[in-house]
Amino acid sequence: MVKSSPRLLSLFSGCGGLDLGFVKAGYKIVWANDNQHWACETYRKNFGDHIFEGSITEVDFDKLPDCDVMTGGFPCQDFSMIWKRGGLGTERGNLYKFFVRAVDAKRPKIFIGENVKGLLSANKGAAIQQIVDDFAELGYTVKYRLCNFAKYGAPQLRERVVIVGVRNDIDYNFEFPEYTHDESNYYTAGQALEGVEKALYNNEHQQIKEKTRQMLGLIPEGGNFTSIPKDSPYYVKGMISHVYRRLHRDKPSTTIIAGGGGGTWGYHFEENRPLTNRERARLFGYPDDFKFEGSITEVRRQIGNSVPPIAAKVFAEHLKPAFSASIKKESKEKVQPESENSSKIEGVNLALAMD
Repeated sequence: MVKSSPRLLSLFSGCGGLDLGFVKAGYKIVWANDNQHWACETYRKNFGDHIFEGSITEVDFDKLPDCDVMTGGFPCQDFSMIWKRGGLGTERGNLYKFFVRAVDAKRPKIFIGENVKGLLSANKGAAIQQIVDDFAELGYTVKYRLCNFAKYGAPQLRERVVIVGVRNDIDYNFEFPEYTHDESNYYTAGQALEGVEKALYNNEHQQIKEKTRQMLGLIPEGGNFTSIPKDSPYYVKGMISHVYRRLHRDKPSTTIIAGGGGGTWGYHFEENRPLTNRERARLFGYPDDFKFEGSITEVRRQIGNSVPPIAAKVFAEHLKPAFSASIKKESKEKVQPESENSSKIEGVNLALAMD
């Protein structure tokens, strides 16, 4: 049994979706960091003043509080499959190196990172291998997996790579938590949005053109722009699947994205309109009293870049035995001989890199 609340140090914190899941599981956040002003304002509003607003490149990691677990959703845009990728060859793609430096300085028992699916194929697979190798050199057993957060109870089909490292002297063998949901019991968009009209915060409706309303009227729930008949004056082509995508009330939402132009806002399953930010937040599992700061566009970005707190809590609970595990006396936290563990992930065989 864990005698006290595990101490969490949060990097690339955003508005705090990952942190919220850990707080709900009883963890104590000792320090956090992000460089986006409005995300920091949201974080302060909901968690407190322990977040440092500024570039991670300015942080002296040796002066940070000690921690048991470190989290980091390092910038993902350069690994995303939607946008043009540069991977580790870009400045943002290399910001994860500061996560490595922080882990090296503070030596947490556990670290957990999160990134987009495109990380697995970025730089022809070299990016994920480099990340694993960098942490392994510090004396951590590293495992990663492509996780569908809907299978951990989030009302959204959201695939993200989760990377977990355990310090080699901790007598704890991490395995990914078993999925709790599937098509037979998914938490649906309809269930998630029940009663949302009563929510007080971040529930403003956007003004949209009549043409957009007419277009949405031609798209059934669960459909997108491809549902519009080709002979219709509202027909559009050559777009990504997110465009004019409507929710289906009996299924989880498709992935909610952080940005994009017309047609990418996500649309209600019944009403011919974009989702409100509170509805988006519900599709991540944020409680209605979690108040976001900033404009509609800015709040959309914060939500879309975050980790569903519902799924984060599953990992937080699952990791708790590590903090009461014994220390291996014979371990000197050196990298163990390299080995591989083949695991089938969402129908794809991937080699899970170990230390």
